[in-house]
Amino acid sequence: MKRIAVLGLGKVGALAAELLHESGFTVTGFDAASQSDGLPFTARRIDVGEDAAVGAALAEFDAVLSCLPYAFNIAVAEQAHALGLHYFDLTEDVATTETIFELSKTAKGIMAPQCGLAPGFVGIVGAGLIAQFDTCRSCRMRVGALPQNPTGLMGYSFNWSAEGVVNEYLNDCDVLEDGEIKRVSPMEWVEKIVIGGIELEAFTTSGGLGTMCTTYQGRVPNMDYKTMRYPGHVKLMNFFFHELLMRHRRKVAGEILVHAKPPVDDDIVYIHVSAEGRIDGRMERREFVRGLKPIEIGGRQRTAIAWTTASSVAAVIELVRDGDLPRRGFLKQEDIPLDRFLKTRNGARYAD
Repeated sequence: MKRIAVLGLGKVGALAAELLHESGFTVTGFDAASQSDGLPFTARRIDVGEDAAVGAALAEFDAVLSCLPYAFNIAVAEQAHALGLHYFDLTEDVATTETIFELSKTAKGIMAPQCGLAPGFVGIVGAGLIAQFDTCRSCRMRVGALPQNPTGLMGYSFNWSAEGVVNEYLNDCDVLEDGEIKRVSPMEWVEKIVIGGIELEAFTTSGGLGTMCTTYQGRVPNMDYKTMRYPGHVKLMNFFFHELLMRHRRKVAGEILVHAKPPVDDDIVYIHVSAEGRIDGRMERREFVRGLKPIEIGGRQRTAIAWTTASSVAAVIELVRDGDLPRRGFLKQEDIPLDRFLKTRNGARYAD
């Protein structure tokens, strides 16, 4: 696996392409309005909504990474499957992942959705903690991408795709509860979390667990994923989507929210993963907690959400290339060893 196409050159896609270029891949980026000025890799224009154009463009590559909004990913995955390419994406959409899983059954390459932060890295961490226990009774995964200096009642800035945020706020959430896989409502089960003296609230959102409920059913009776925000956020979002009925107008809802709370450069990504169980007969709790801020990569300051997401998928692609992961079929994030991930060129940023 040497030649890789990266579709979508927003902040995350462009950085992922740059990281892959620095890791020894021959990278070509594709975007509807891409400019090659200042990019260390080749960039081409393409209409990602034209399946024939995408298929023709991908024919010369070994792999494709989709950094497009989740609604485009099924079509890209189908093109990759038809061409026998390795496929990677960052989707949090459950239905998209289920379709890609079905494609993987006859794939010539690896089909690896959900390679971002959550789902993605958080699942790798969760699996790593679970493996430390003789018996594990619970695993809780929380992630929040937030402004460092919040303003207003919402306390938020849309540094991630508004379409993706709206999707995870409104779709039902998979959990493991007392050994059963259940689907629960989003923006519920609100709890308080404190990281480094900063008080946050966590609530259910969809997609963050990826395939972990199915993997760990019968082994870990309780498991859930929640998004973290500053206190008061979830109450306002429930009012916006349910009392104002904006859940019926998702596209408009996203446009309103981004207009009100545009992206910021000074962001922070909070990660709080915990597991409880028995080790040598004793009940213990293990945690992985981080507050990750913008860092400099390639001479430029990168937002926390951009570098954490791009580094995660680039590290997974490194592992596949180097033979540390399978190169055919469906890749679950929880099957990726945390220690190997952290030793890759790109995964090492999480260790630091």
